[in-house]
Amino acid sequence: MLIGGIVTEAAGMTHGSLYSQFGSKERLVEEALDYVMAASAQNMDGAATLADYVAGYLTASHRDMPGRGCPLAALCCEMPRQSSGVRERFTNGLRGTIRQLGSRMGSALKQRQRDEEALAMVASLVGALVLARAVNDPKLSDDILRATKRRLEG
Repeated sequence: MLIGGIVTEAAGMTHGSLYSQFGSKERLVEEALDYVMAASAQNMDGAATLADYVAGYLTASHRDMPGRGCPLAALCCEMPRQSSGVRERFTNGLRGTIRQLGSRMGSALKQRQRDEEALAMVASLVGALVLARAVNDPKLSDDILRATKRRLEG
Protein backbone atom coordinates (compact mmCIF):
# COMPACT_ATOMS: atom_id res chain seq x y z
CA MET A 1 0.00 0.00 0.00
CA LEU A 2 1.53 3.28 -1.15
CA ILE A 3 0.27 5.38 1.75
CA GLY A 4 1.52 2.96 4.41
CA GLY A 5 4.99 2.90 2.88
CA ILE A 6 5.20 6.68 2.88
CA VAL A 7 4.18 6.86 6.53
CA THR A 8 6.65 4.19 7.68
CA GLU A 9 9.48 5.89 5.83
CA ALA A 10 8.62 9.32 7.24
CA ALA A 11 8.35 7.93 10.78
CA GLY A 12 11.63 6.03 10.48
CA MET A 13 9.93 2.82 11.61
CA THR A 14 9.46 -0.66 10.23
CA HIS A 15 6.10 -1.71 8.85
CA GLY A 16 5.60 -4.11 11.76
CA SER A 17 6.30 -1.59 14.52
CA LEU A 18 4.14 1.06 12.93
CA TYR A 19 1.23 -1.30 12.31
CA SER A 20 1.42 -2.59 15.88
CA GLN A 21 0.63 0.97 17.00
CA PHE A 22 -2.57 1.01 14.93
CA GLY A 23 -3.65 -2.63 14.80
CA SER A 24 -3.90 -2.79 11.02
CA LYS A 25 -2.69 -1.18 7.85
CA GLU A 26 -6.20 0.12 7.17
CA ARG A 27 -6.43 1.78 10.58
CA LEU A 28 -3.07 3.49 9.97
CA VAL A 29 -4.28 4.81 6.63
CA GLU A 30 -7.60 5.95 8.13
CA GLU A 31 -5.77 7.91 10.84
CA ALA A 32 -3.35 9.38 8.30
CA LEU A 33 -6.27 10.49 6.12
CA ASP A 34 -7.96 12.17 9.07
CA TYR A 35 -4.72 14.00 9.82
CA VAL A 36 -4.06 15.26 6.28
CA MET A 37 -7.69 16.26 5.77
CA ALA A 38 -7.60 18.31 8.99
CA ALA A 39 -4.34 19.96 7.89
CA SER A 40 -5.90 20.77 4.52
CA ALA A 41 -8.92 22.34 6.25
CA GLN A 42 -6.58 24.55 8.30
CA ASN A 43 -4.86 25.63 5.10
CA MET A 44 -8.20 26.68 3.65
CA ASP A 45 -9.04 28.57 6.85
CA GLY A 46 -5.74 30.43 6.48
CA ALA A 47 -6.79 32.03 3.19
CA ALA A 48 -8.28 35.49 3.66
CA THR A 49 -10.90 34.99 0.95
CA LEU A 50 -12.22 32.21 -1.23
CA ALA A 51 -10.55 33.88 -4.22
CA ASP A 52 -7.22 33.79 -2.35
CA TYR A 53 -7.70 30.09 -1.67
CA VAL A 54 -8.43 29.35 -5.35
CA ALA A 55 -5.44 31.44 -6.46
CA GLY A 56 -3.14 29.59 -4.05
CA TYR A 57 -4.51 26.17 -4.95
CA LEU A 58 -4.07 26.51 -8.70
CA THR A 59 -0.34 27.25 -8.69
CA ALA A 60 2.69 25.58 -10.20
CA SER A 61 4.19 25.12 -6.74
CA HIS A 62 1.10 23.22 -5.53
CA ARG A 63 1.13 21.13 -8.70
CA ASP A 64 4.81 20.33 -8.30
CA MET A 65 4.61 19.23 -4.64
CA PRO A 66 1.86 16.59 -4.43
CA GLY A 67 3.07 15.32 -1.05
CA ARG A 68 2.57 18.74 0.54
CA GLY A 69 -0.65 19.80 -1.07
CA CYS A 70 -4.28 18.83 -1.25
CA PRO A 71 -4.87 15.25 -0.11
CA LEU A 72 -7.95 14.98 -2.33
CA ALA A 73 -5.85 15.51 -5.47
CA ALA A 74 -2.91 13.47 -4.21
CA LEU A 75 -4.93 10.42 -3.18
CA CYS A 76 -8.10 10.31 -5.27
CA CYS A 77 -6.70 7.89 -7.84
CA GLU A 78 -5.67 5.50 -5.04
CA MET A 79 -9.11 5.34 -3.44
CA PRO A 80 -10.82 2.80 -5.72
CA ARG A 81 -8.27 0.20 -4.54
CA GLN A 82 -8.67 0.94 -0.82
CA SER A 83 -10.86 -0.66 1.83
CA SER A 84 -14.36 0.63 2.50
CA GLY A 85 -13.16 2.18 5.78
CA VAL A 86 -10.41 4.14 4.03
CA ARG A 87 -12.81 5.24 1.30
CA GLU A 88 -15.31 6.33 3.95
CA ARG A 89 -12.66 8.57 5.57
CA PHE A 90 -11.77 10.02 2.18
CA THR A 91 -15.46 10.63 1.43
CA ASN A 92 -15.94 12.33 4.80
CA GLY A 93 -12.93 14.54 4.07
CA LEU A 94 -14.39 15.47 0.69
CA ARG A 95 -17.74 16.31 2.28
CA GLY A 96 -15.97 18.46 4.86
CA THR A 97 -14.11 20.33 2.14
CA ILE A 98 -17.35 20.95 0.26
CA ARG A 99 -19.04 22.25 3.44
CA GLN A 100 -16.06 24.44 4.26
CA LEU A 101 -15.97 25.99 0.79
CA GLY A 102 -19.74 26.46 0.82
CA SER A 103 -19.57 28.29 4.13
CA ARG A 104 -17.27 30.86 2.50
CA MET A 105 -19.62 31.60 -0.38
CA GLY A 106 -21.95 34.57 -0.47
CA SER A 107 -24.85 34.59 1.95
CA ALA A 108 -27.13 35.73 -0.90
CA LEU A 109 -27.10 32.14 -2.16
CA LYS A 110 -29.54 29.62 -0.75
CA GLN A 111 -27.98 26.66 1.06
CA ARG A 112 -28.65 24.27 -1.81
CA GLN A 113 -27.02 26.69 -4.28
CA ARG A 114 -23.98 27.08 -2.01
CA ASP A 115 -23.66 23.30 -1.72
CA GLU A 116 -23.89 22.86 -5.48
CA GLU A 117 -21.41 25.67 -6.21
CA ALA A 118 -18.99 24.31 -3.61
CA LEU A 119 -19.21 20.80 -5.06
CA ALA A 120 -18.52 22.11 -8.57
CA MET A 121 -15.62 24.20 -7.27
CA VAL A 122 -13.99 21.25 -5.47
CA ALA A 123 -14.40 19.07 -8.56
CA SER A 124 -12.87 21.80 -10.73
CA LEU A 125 -9.95 22.45 -8.37
CA VAL A 126 -9.07 18.81 -7.81
CA GLY A 127 -9.65 17.83 -11.43
CA ALA A 128 -7.47 20.65 -12.70
CA LEU A 129 -4.66 19.79 -10.31
CA VAL A 130 -4.78 16.08 -11.14
CA LEU A 131 -4.73 16.80 -14.89
CA ALA A 132 -1.97 19.41 -14.56
CA ARG A 133 0.15 16.83 -12.74
CA ALA A 134 -0.63 14.06 -15.22
CA VAL A 135 0.35 15.66 -18.53
CA ASN A 136 3.92 15.70 -19.82
CA ASP A 137 3.60 19.07 -21.57
CA PRO A 138 4.58 21.93 -19.21
CA LYS A 139 2.69 24.54 -21.23
CA LEU A 140 -0.51 22.48 -21.23
CA SER A 141 -0.10 21.90 -17.51
CA ASP A 142 0.22 25.63 -16.85
CA ASP A 143 -2.72 26.31 -19.19
CA ILE A 144 -4.93 23.89 -17.24
CA LEU A 145 -4.21 25.73 -14.00
CA ARG A 146 -4.61 29.17 -15.55
CA ALA A 147 -7.85 28.40 -17.42
CA THR A 148 -9.46 26.81 -14.36
CA LYS A 149 -8.45 29.73 -12.19
CA ARG A 150 -9.98 32.18 -14.68
CA ARG A 151 -13.19 30.15 -14.90
CA LEU A 152 -13.58 29.95 -11.13
CA GLU A 153 -12.83 33.64 -10.64
CA GLY A 154 -15.29 34.78 -13.29
